[in-house]
Amino acid sequence: MTKYGYARVSTIKQDLDFQLHALNNEGCEKIFSEKFTGTKADRPEFKKLFSILKTGDTLVVTKLDRFARSTVDAIQKVRELFEKGVKVHILNMGLVEDTPTGRLVFSVMSAFAEFERDMIIERTQEGKAIAKLRDDFREGRPKKFNKKQIEHALELLNTHSYKEVNEKTGISKSTLIRAKKVHNI
Repeated sequence: MTKYGYARVSTIKQDLDFQLHALNNEGCEKIFSEKFTGTKADRPEFKKLFSILKTGDTLVVTKLDRFARSTVDAIQKVRELFEKGVKVHILNMGLVEDTPTGRLVFSVMSAFAEFERDMIIERTQEGKAIAKLRDDFREGRPKKFNKKQIEHALELLNTHSYKEVNEKTGISKSTLIRAKKVHNI
């Protein structure tokens, strides 16, 4: 009877440390983790973990949305785990019991988790739509240097090397080369 942990973040830039710490504190003997979007069914580490779980084992996750893609997916996965005789412990919910009440509570919590995720997506899309109405809207990361700074650096290139211009302005050689192409220099 082994206690397994599963941790997942959606993007490469996100950090697993909080989840791993919580799973270690919970006494998980083996922890599987991955950086993979939850909207994808093909999560290699989760599949590997799912295949080795057996009767008497416990699966621990920090939050429901780390474990399943939707309410339907969560209910299906938990049902499969119960059929294998595996206990499910979701740290922010508690132990999910294989009883009518336990399954009801789990279904309701799954629905709320999916609702919360959908609301976040909706608010993000609304905010982006509002931002796009502004005249100065630019999608993506803001530019590090303004037009005046780039033009000044390009002028310096007439009498200085790329390295010297970089040291004076902080603008990299690759940025200057791209700017030269834009300005047809």
